[in-house]
Amino acid sequence: MRTISMALVLLLALGCEARDSERGRFTVFAASSLTEAFQDLADAFAENTGNPAPTLVFAGSQVLRLQIEQGARADVFASANLKHMRALAASGHVATPEVFAYNELVVIVPRDNPASIRELSDLPRAHRLVIGAPEVPIGIYTRELLERMEALFGPDFAPAVQSRVVSEESNVRLVRAKVELGEADAAIVYRTDASDAVETIEIPREISPQASYHIGLVRAAPHPEIAERWIAFVESETGRAILQRRGFVTP
Repeated sequence: MRTISMALVLLLALGCEARDSERGRFTVFAASSLTEAFQDLADAFAENTGNPAPTLVFAGSQVLRLQIEQGARADVFASANLKHMRALAASGHVATPEVFAYNELVVIVPRDNPASIRELSDLPRAHRLVIGAPEVPIGIYTRELLERMEALFGPDFAPAVQSRVVSEESNVRLVRAKVELGEADAAIVYRTDASDAVETIEIPREISPQASYHIGLVRAAPHPEIAERWIAFVESETGRAILQRRGFVTP
C-alpha cells in the first residue's frame, strides 16, 4: 500500500509540475511540518518581490527524496532530515544544503487528556502512543529523544514508552491527527505542529533534540534563477520573521 501511495503522490506532483511549468511557476518540495510557514512565505514572496508564488508540494521527506531521485521536476527541496539532504547532495541531485531554521519536540495529548499525562515522566501512562516512522525526520528525532530519556529517567523508561506505541506514521501531520481525532492518548511532534486542538507538554531542554531544517536547490531545477531567489527570500530578514511567527527558531 505504501508503494502505491508513494506512486500516486509522484504522479500527482508530476502532473502539477507539468501544468505549472507551462505557466512559468517553480516548484518547492517541502517537509509536511513546513506547511503553514511555507504557505506564508509563498504569499510574502509574491507580494514583496513581484515574482510568482511557488507551487508547494508537501509530504514526508523520504517520499520527496524518492520523487527527486526518480526525476520529479522540483526546483527546491526543504527537509528536517539531513540524512536525506546529504544523500541527494552526494548523488548530485541537490546543491549543498543550508540550514535555515530549527525546531524542537513536544508531547501532545487530547484536550480531555484521558491518560492524565501532565509531564514527560507520565508518558508510560499512555495506552496509545503515536510516533513517526523510523525513516521520517520526526521519527528519527523521536528515537533520539527516547535514547536521551534514559539519562533522566533511568534505563527502564524508554522501553516502557516504546511498549505503548500503537502506530508509526509517515509524516508529522498524520501523527498529530491521531491525537486530534481521539485515536491516541499522546504523540510526539514538533513544537510548530502543536495545534489549538491539543494540549502541549514540554520536554526538558537537556534531553530534547534540536531539529534542523535544510534547504537546497535541485540541480535539475527547471527554474533555477527564481528558485535561488526563493531560497534567498526564505533566509532573508523577512523570511526569518515569518518562520519565527510560526514557531521556528532561525540562525
